[in-house]
Amino acid sequence: MSEETRRPEGQEEKPFWEGKHYAFFCNRECEFFPCHQGVDPEQFNCLFCYCPLYALGEKCGGNFSYNERGIKDCSACRLPHVPKSYGYIIGKYGELMALAARKPAPAEEKAQPETAGKE
Repeated sequence: MSEETRRPEGQEEKPFWEGKHYAFFCNRECEFFPCHQGVDPEQFNCLFCYCPLYALGEKCGGNFSYNERGIKDCSACRLPHVPKSYGYIIGKYGELMALAARKPAPAEEKAQPETAGKE
């Protein structure tokens, strides 16, 4: 690393998305804003309003529970609503793509006519 490109000691490289407008959106006009308590309204990210990680079930990494009917309850989760979670969520897209991938149809056995020896 050359002198010109060397970072000052103690400074870490920022993630590529940090500070980018596409990684944060706040909709203060939403009738439900803020939909989860405990997040600073100035830092409330509405970009993932409906969390894409819901489909990962127990592997989402958020603060969820299951109700008595077995339905996932994310009302206590703030993961998609804090700006620093953008990288985590984008990092999980491989798992989401695997869930959504077309599954190969089971190989159908070709029915063999049972004519041998029945003449």
